Amino acid sequence: MKSKLFFLIVLLLSVFSLQAQILEPVKWNTQLKNEDNNNKEIIFHAKIENGWHLYGLNIPEGGPRSTRFVFEKIQGAILSGNIHALNEATTEYSPLFELKLSWYSKSADFSQKIEITDPKQFSISGYIEYQACNDLTCLPPTKYEFQLGNITEIEESNNTTNTDNEMRMNVFTPKVKNNHTDFWTPVINEMNNIGENSVGTQTSLWFIFISGFIGGLLALLTPCVWPMIPMTVSFFLKKSQNRKRSIIDALIYGLSIIIIYLILGLAVTAIFGASALNDLSTNAVFNILFFALLVLFAVSFFGAFDITLPSSWTTKLDNKAETTTGLISIFFMAFTLVLVSFSCTGPIIGTLLVQAASLGDTTGPAMGMFGFALALSIPFSLFAIFPSWMKQMPKSGGWLNSVKVVLGFLELALALKFLSVADLAYGWHILDREVFLVLWIVIFTFLGLYLLGKITFSHDSEIRHISVLRLFLALISFSFSLYMVPGLWGAPLKAISAFTPPLHTQDFSLFDGEVKAQFTDYDEGMDFAAKEKKPVLIDFSGYGCVNCRKMEASVWTAPQVRQLIENDYVLITLMVDDKSSLPEPIEITENGKKVTLKTYGDKWSYLQRYKFGANAQPYYVLLDNKGYPLAPSYSYNENVNKFVSFLETGLKNYKENKK
Repeated sequence: MKSKLFFLIVLLLSVFSLQAQILEPVKWNTQLKNEDNNNKEIIFHAKIENGWHLYGLNIPEGGPRSTRFVFEKIQGAILSGNIHALNEATTEYSPLFELKLSWYSKSADFSQKIEITDPKQFSISGYIEYQACNDLTCLPPTKYEFQLGNITEIEESNNTTNTDNEMRMNVFTPKVKNNHTDFWTPVINEMNNIGENSVGTQTSLWFIFISGFIGGLLALLTPCVWPMIPMTVSFFLKKSQNRKRSIIDALIYGLSIIIIYLILGLAVTAIFGASALNDLSTNAVFNILFFALLVLFAVSFFGAFDITLPSSWTTKLDNKAETTTGLISIFFMAFTLVLVSFSCTGPIIGTLLVQAASLGDTTGPAMGMFGFALALSIPFSLFAIFPSWMKQMPKSGGWLNSVKVVLGFLELALALKFLSVADLAYGWHILDREVFLVLWIVIFTFLGLYLLGKITFSHDSEIRHISVLRLFLALISFSFSLYMVPGLWGAPLKAISAFTPPLHTQDFSLFDGEVKAQFTDYDEGMDFAAKEKKPVLIDFSGYGCVNCRKMEASVWTAPQVRQLIENDYVLITLMVDDKSSLPEPIEITENGKKVTLKTYGDKWSYLQRYKFGANAQPYYVLLDNKGYPLAPSYSYNENVNKFVSFLETGLKNYKENKK
């Protein structure tokens, strides 16, 4: 049992450790082989990368995931017998699972015989569910969907191209019902051939990790967490007379905190999925509710009332920690800390998860939670190793409440960001850039006044004198407010461009350096570029995309970048979270399922997935007049010189292709 629990923990950690690119160590190929006129054999071939293995068909209960073949829809045929493997699997006893396990390395072949009853109506669709592992990590269970089409069409094609009497599967690909199918042709292979990479997405993940780490450090300084440090460390030191053992227990305690928050991040993605989370992050109802929730937490931080989870929850967990022993006891103690600190950590965690979800990457929430938990767990481990340090710790007191009030002001400012996202996505225009800036200027001015003691709340301790730290923090807050004032007349405010609405939402602006898209419709922009004989810069963006705003304010406004975009390219910006309704819904087939695209955001998000095989923003790609890539894509990277090189490379390749 312990070994299986250990495997689960390793599996969760391994999922987090995956890089932003999609790992596909197992690639499937399906063929339909003739035996006679009515009897056929479907061959499923798996090519497995070196170092990876694929589990067999019949793994005993309690082990890892078996490879499973599911035939969802069968027309014009019936299955003959069961699926079976054509090559022998490696079988060994696993001490981890205490079971005999079978797996395949390098390649595996599986066979399913069928009998054709109606060649004209023949159709089979389904999926393969499998799990791939190597010596260090396991990928989550993955599905590969397959579909075989009309047998007559396949045989006609087979007679002209194959001599070994084998017929390759007829794969159905989705198409958009419009007159521009050439522009929508997938170019995923072409992107890979010219050196496609995912550096920008990895950079975004590091940004989420750092944000989570900073959030964890802020959570440490709250009244819910700070007093727990000496209490918890003291408990470990008293529990065992052996200091070495106490240190090990404290380290396990810190690791338990990390695992709990990591499981939370993975659970959020597993329940909703990355695409659903990305869509949810710009949903009006969700953003308004989250705005209201953050305002509620801010009011609580100001001292109007306390938000706590039911005491019975923490009492039960505390009793579990007292009555159990070993690792389980330590884990329950860590879980108690998570619940007790919820009133202070909840707003930070919620904000972090929403921002991570906007990446559209499955590892985003886990990366953010890992950074948050790592910062939260470090003090417990360090003070256990060096208990004498606790004598130098500031004692709990009024300063902790001041930290909580400061966090309340910050939560109030962040709440406006979520309301702004909904406002932009649905085009309400109730929180345009100048309104947003006015509210932030007022909030941070009030924060400065609070730090100077000019504003107090009922539960604040009396301030007889202003400390040097409070004075400097007040100066920073006032300076930040003054920094935002020129933004009311259109200054770019690059330092906060990730949070403020775009410049184009401002009614009055003296700034003329903004780069504006020539088109917000892909097909119209491509038609125009073909007539003008200019290359195209596709900008897949989003109203809720923080990094998109940073790129537009920090990189696009650079003179050399702006000149290249405006003079040499046709810029098409496509908002993947635009909630404006399409004139008519578009029906497409994606991954074997019929999907209806109802909004422009749905359409542009589908275009990015279907044509380029990507779903994260910002995502920039350069195209020729036939819709083919001129250079590898570019994601979030604020290096102006690199973006200039990206544009110049595309321009150079475009001119060479015209010769």
